[in-house]
Amino acid sequence: MILYFKAIILGIVEGITEFLPISSTGHLIIVNQFVGFSGGFAKMFDIVIQLGAILSVVVYFWNRLYPFSAKQSAEQKAEIWKTWQKAVIGVFPAIIIGGALGHRIEERLFNPLTVALSLFIGGIILLIVEKRKTSGAIVAVKDLSIPVVLAIGFFQCLAMVPGTSRAAATIIGAMLLGASRPVAAEFSFFLAIPTMVAASGYSLLKHGAAMSSAERTALLIGFAVSFFVAWGVIAFFMNYIRKHNFSLFAYYRITLAIIIGALIYARVLQMA
Repeated sequence: MILYFKAIILGIVEGITEFLPISSTGHLIIVNQFVGFSGGFAKMFDIVIQLGAILSVVVYFWNRLYPFSAKQSAEQKAEIWKTWQKAVIGVFPAIIIGGALGHRIEERLFNPLTVALSLFIGGIILLIVEKRKTSGAIVAVKDLSIPVVLAIGFFQCLAMVPGTSRAAATIIGAMLLGASRPVAAEFSFFLAIPTMVAASGYSLLKHGAAMSSAERTALLIGFAVSFFVAWGVIAFFMNYIRKHNFSLFAYYRITLAIIIGALIYARVLQMA
């Protein structure tokens, strides 16, 4: 029962943080220490429940992502296929760089200090980006060119460092490349689908056979919780960014980074 309770807590944390530019992985690393969740299963759990959150994107944007509806015109269906094509192309940098460096990054950087530094630096960058007076010239996902999509994919690779935030890296990258705030957020969501399908599939193939029945149940619980929580968060976030900028999230990152630093200094959080 304790394992299932931890799964619920971590599912809620993942669902809340996956699509906000505040780093779901960084939050999971910190919360894992507080709830005493570690080991090989914990690492796989943290990756796979992210797919639960990502699937909420498919549900929320169903009409934008499902190309077989009889209600869609031929032009709309073609546009949907182009969106999928761009999302798949955008994930190539992460597959290549992640395959080459992922294990080393996980061994050396998955710790509270890295999370704190990444949160702080990312918060400062968010504030700097939001100080710009220019608005994005790219006002629709369909207007993103393939070179821009690949560039966003390389920005996403920065999120391999915990605390950076995949959402923050891709949104900031897209905005710097000329996308409006809503377009940057939307494409960040779409890009997350093939990214997390690939990461979760690899993790399950590598560790899935060794799971006990209790661990499988916990994984399903965390997956389901993250899905439903993330579904609500997407709706909130899309409405929020139409009226506000990302400064609130930047201040949150900086504040959390300071708190984590204080907890490390007080030896409440362990570096290992």
